[in-house]
Amino acid sequence: MSSSKPATASVIARIETLRDEIRRHDHLYFVQNAPEISDQQYDALVQALRELEARHPELVTPDSPTQRVGERPLEGFAHVRHALPMLSIDNTYSPQELRDFDQRVRKGLAGESYEYLVDAKIDGVAVALRYEDGVLAQGATRGDGETGDDITQNLRTVRSVPLRLSGTGWPHILEVRGEVYWPRPDFDRCNRQRSAAGEEPFANPRNATAGTLKQLDARIVAQRGLAFQCHGVGVIEPMPPAVKTHSQMNARLHDWGIPTNPHARQCGDIEDVIRFVAEWDTRRRTLEYDTDGVVVKIERFDQRRRLGATSKAPRWCMAYKYAAEQAQSRLLSVDFQVGKLGTITPVANLEPVQLAGTTVKNASLHNLDQIKRLDVRIGDTVLVEKAGEIIPQVVGVVREKRPADAVAIKPPAACPACGARLIREPVKPGMKAFWCINERCELYLQRRQRRTVPRTCRMKAARGESVGRGCDEPVEEVASMVDLLCSNPACPGQMAERLRVFCGRQQMDIEGLGEQLIERMVRSQLVRNFADLYRLGQRRRDVEDLEFAPGTDERKLTALGQTRTDRLLDAIEESKRRPLSSLLAALNIPFIGVATAEALAQHFGTMERLAAADENDLKEVEGIGPEMAKAIRGWFDDASNQRTIAELKAVGVNMAQPQALRPAAGPLAGKTVVVTGTLSRYSRSEIEALIKEHGGKPTSSVSKNTDFVVAGESPGSKLDKARTLGVRVLSEEDFRRLLTR
Repeated sequence: MSSSKPATASVIARIETLRDEIRRHDHLYFVQNAPEISDQQYDALVQALRELEARHPELVTPDSPTQRVGERPLEGFAHVRHALPMLSIDNTYSPQELRDFDQRVRKGLAGESYEYLVDAKIDGVAVALRYEDGVLAQGATRGDGETGDDITQNLRTVRSVPLRLSGTGWPHILEVRGEVYWPRPDFDRCNRQRSAAGEEPFANPRNATAGTLKQLDARIVAQRGLAFQCHGVGVIEPMPPAVKTHSQMNARLHDWGIPTNPHARQCGDIEDVIRFVAEWDTRRRTLEYDTDGVVVKIERFDQRRRLGATSKAPRWCMAYKYAAEQAQSRLLSVDFQVGKLGTITPVANLEPVQLAGTTVKNASLHNLDQIKRLDVRIGDTVLVEKAGEIIPQVVGVVREKRPADAVAIKPPAACPACGARLIREPVKPGMKAFWCINERCELYLQRRQRRTVPRTCRMKAARGESVGRGCDEPVEEVASMVDLLCSNPACPGQMAERLRVFCGRQQMDIEGLGEQLIERMVRSQLVRNFADLYRLGQRRRDVEDLEFAPGTDERKLTALGQTRTDRLLDAIEESKRRPLSSLLAALNIPFIGVATAEALAQHFGTMERLAAADENDLKEVEGIGPEMAKAIRGWFDDASNQRTIAELKAVGVNMAQPQALRPAAGPLAGKTVVVTGTLSRYSRSEIEALIKEHGGKPTSSVSKNTDFVVAGESPGSKLDKARTLGVRVLSEEDFRRLLTR
């Protein structure tokens, strides 16, 4: 209950003292890993502050340590346009390519002396934090590099992100950029708790972090224990005059309470960099976070400005990625699994082996072509590595260890899930496949039939044994790659896999529906389609019977089953309110992943409008080409998919997208604009940025939905189409005047 009396000077001073003390202990614990007090003592400080603020709510400030976690879920994320683009970084895989990078730097700086800073490449989620007058004002994801999502509410819960900067001397505006990650100890602890509760464990820290930051309820994010580490800066106004290098900036950021990498090292030349790269390959495995390489950066900011950037990446830095860790194991057997589209995928069952910090028992063999190419057999000793440090896959055979009784792998004669006939289809009709004959280079080339057949491998070798940009070994043509498919559209194996995707964290995000429970529900015909999930409340007892293995103690089953079923049914009910973008990503529509689903949902707003869109309408969406538009239109034309949408709507699943806030309003707000021809005042990227800045949406093709066409010199057929459709045409000068009204 709040106090009716104004706070005394001593109370105000006590509140500020408590806040400063809590911030200091947060920095010691979460940034420096050097706590000075126990958890109980820390909790007592926070509780004392909460009680004082409860008595004097007029003294509560947004940067108070008690205000990290918002109490209300968001309806959606607004879009944020980055003041400076968050560019990607070019990758290299060999010391020679680092030397090539160094030669380009030397040439760009005209022989001027320079130094490097080498930093760990954290496998996390890139974000930007904006501080205004020392207070956290905004946090955003990288997004497409130009526009990201405003996730300020979620980033406030990350304890290593200061809500107010420490020390003095910070600029009026400070934007820091870095990675949010899930420390391995906290991630493993969470997975143990999820397994004990019968929930599906998270696959890996990086994906789990991305899914966590997409939560609309910050209270969920606060429970996960995410962390942040800064690796660079964006806009700074004004720039501290004494800061000329990245290392100097890191020292300032540390003083202001922002965590930076304590292992970053200055290197005098590229050979020093290469030595550090080799040394760090072992040391990186002792860190609390996953990393697949290091980032090599020019130290001085003025030299970075002179080197500049391409449209995609800076010229002053390069990421060195380490070879994937490999292990040897014996192939015990091969299972054939059914995918969501009926694809039969071989999975290797292995003797357990430690690989990149986890025990691996299963690994992907991709398809029958891969089995044939590797000539892998049951009983072989195989090489296993993790693709992208995540998914185990068989990449080779240790031939000298092959036993005399090794057995060839035979494809299944019928679908392993339903017994239906199998069919063989080309992966991509009209394509030829060319394999590199170098067994160390696990990549293959594909070329369209009409293109020139390559004579040598021009792809990077998988583990860095490349020469230049490829391994330069000869390639040989192999038969067109084919997939083995189940012919039964009602196959329970397909349905189980589609449900697993539907319930995934980046789709409908239904907690508690793990792979085993989904399989039991499909096998018992409790769930035969997506809409059946939302009817499970009517069959509660059947759900409880499926949640425990036979033989479970009856009293335990009753108590635990009721609690677990309550949570599951609540999660299913909650998923009805997910935005349209989540539903689109969940429906297994060809070519539609999370990003494309978001773009489609934002563009059309409702499922009804999207389902009615023709191919030209679909191509208006950024990133949708003719092939994608045709496939999406075909999906919506299918009668069974139309039934799926109708059934989901009937059970109350949301079919609309909350519209994200525009980065700015203006004369182009809500307008679709096409630019054609050569402009004298603007480059293409500059005018598209102006259109977005003033609330419009630049697109590449003219349709009945286009509001304006800006025509420069030699406009071509787009101008003719605009005139045919009656779309208003603006000259470059008309466009400029429109913006300055």
